Amino acid sequence: MATANVTKIDYYEVLSVSRDASDQELKTAYRKLAMQYHPDRNPDNPAAEDKFKECSEAYQVLSDAEKRAAYDRYGHAAFQGGGPAAGGNPFAGGGFGGAQDLGDIFGDLFGEMFNMGGQKKASRVQRGRDLRYDMTLGFEEAVFGKEQEITIRRMETCDDCKGTGAPSGKAPITCTQCGGRGQVRFQQGFFSVARTCSVCNGTGTLVVDPCKTCRGETRVQKEHTILVKVPAGVEQDTRIRYSGEGETGKFGGPAGDLYVVLNVKAHKFFERDGDDLHCVLPISFPQAALGTELEIETLEGAATIKIPEGTQNGKEFKLRGKGVPHLNSHGKGDLIVEIRVSTPGKLTKVQRELLKQLGETMTVENTPTSRGLFEKVKDIFS
Repeated sequence: MATANVTKIDYYEVLSVSRDASDQELKTAYRKLAMQYHPDRNPDNPAAEDKFKECSEAYQVLSDAEKRAAYDRYGHAAFQGGGPAAGGNPFAGGGFGGAQDLGDIFGDLFGEMFNMGGQKKASRVQRGRDLRYDMTLGFEEAVFGKEQEITIRRMETCDDCKGTGAPSGKAPITCTQCGGRGQVRFQQGFFSVARTCSVCNGTGTLVVDPCKTCRGETRVQKEHTILVKVPAGVEQDTRIRYSGEGETGKFGGPAGDLYVVLNVKAHKFFERDGDDLHCVLPISFPQAALGTELEIETLEGAATIKIPEGTQNGKEFKLRGKGVPHLNSHGKGDLIVEIRVSTPGKLTKVQRELLKQLGETMTVENTPTSRGLFEKVKDIFS
């Protein structure tokens, strides 16, 4: 009886790719054909099932570097009995039950030791990204605290597909490349090693008809409003963390966090040093010499400061409790007022005569004196 001579179609033609196609091009072509001819989408269609098996066989060979090299050199003969790719194992046909059996034994042993040969699927669960929001505050708002609603844009679970990536009522199909295991075994010498399936990325499933709303991404971008509570006493670049207010995770993964980063505007009068406030108060020479009481503005209203007679330029006075509230604690810093004796630039004739008379009654020995090591160092770094 005569045997029919069946000629197999070239694997590159089956996938409709060129012979120098990259791994990604092969993968893309195969996924397109697999979705087109999958039996679940073509029930009771033997022709489609044959095409599906044909493209799966072609991809299984061309996606493996060693098998592809053998196929490029010998064609389909590389995988027939006695071919270069089929007869290279010295244990084949021996008393060990065949190369595949021995490979499975070693593969399972090394899989337990090094997690190389296990059948565990790669988890699809992914944590959502953390988000940052830059918020600008006035000086007083940072000192006394503030509540403000902000609106952010973040990725959230698609309402139409409920985060599956597939339309309602259509669950993802089992990956045909790995059979839903998430891993593909290949032979390396007499060891059987498992690697993550390149078609489903280790998930074991494929989305045949992607959700039209999220295009299979399982999430869509939405606006979200949140109330930010800024506590009293925050400083420039303070970060406020809101757990779980970042982007929604994929496939049931936890959400990321939201970080609100504060930018505090400068004050026209006060400078901040930790929880203390500093300011400069100009006074006249008579006020410094004779002493006086002055009213000065603080962040909480007016306060009185007493300048004793003979106050020198640069003298500092401390108003306790008039500074910034301690963050997440009780008490406040201080307000430190530096006296700056102001010398008039222009004098009237009367003022000049009066100062001249005063000068004749006062004598100062104009002899240079050492400022001391401390003052010199202070000047160097000021």
